[in-house]
Amino acid sequence: MPKVDFKQQLKHLYQPSAKEVVEVDVPSFNYLMIDGKGDPNSSIAYSQAVEALFSVAYTAKFMLKKGPQALDYAVMPLEGLWWAEDMADFIARNKAQWQWTMMIMQPAFLEQELMTAAIAEVQKKKNLPALPLLRFESFTEGRCAQILHIGPFDQEGPTIERLHDFIDSRASRAGKHHEIYLSDIRRANPQNWKTIIRHPIANHSEPSSLFLAK
Repeated sequence: MPKVDFKQQLKHLYQPSAKEVVEVDVPSFNYLMIDGKGDPNSSIAYSQAVEALFSVAYTAKFMLKKGPQALDYAVMPLEGLWWAEDMADFIARNKAQWQWTMMIMQPAFLEQELMTAAIAEVQKKKNLPALPLLRFESFTEGRCAQILHIGPFDQEGPTIERLHDFIDSRASRAGKHHEIYLSDIRRANPQNWKTIIRHPIANHSEPSSLFLAK
């Protein structure tokens, strides 16, 4: 069976243009998820969360590939939902108070039983401290706007402003600021980093909200 690339199959969600903001409808997907708090640039909890997510995601992939159906697919990129309890922490960019849910989308054919087995396998081999915090669940965003940001995370401001202006001119914002990291920041030049910036659009009954990126 050829390797499945969900970024190709879901181009409208994972390959947006950097030239314009577009509206998308994001259906329910299954994710490996982990919640935490703190500055992503210095928090041990953050680095441990990312390590646990990718370790389990790749273990599940290889377990499926070696299984009876021999299914193979490209592991999806890291994604993050970002917020804070006190909006003053956004204004002051007090990253130590930022809260996050880091996650990796999983194929629909990957079931809870296999994911549980993958977590157990990683626990046996690596005993990562963040493993007990992992969960596997469905997440739905629905109506959203998104755009591709190219460059360092600290230069996302103008891109986020364009996204917010697009939404505010049509409706209002809801939910949590969402980023999808398409580049390997360990290897790529920061000026070439590609990050999808996404934000849910509120229904009339939902309160508007403000969010900030890293």
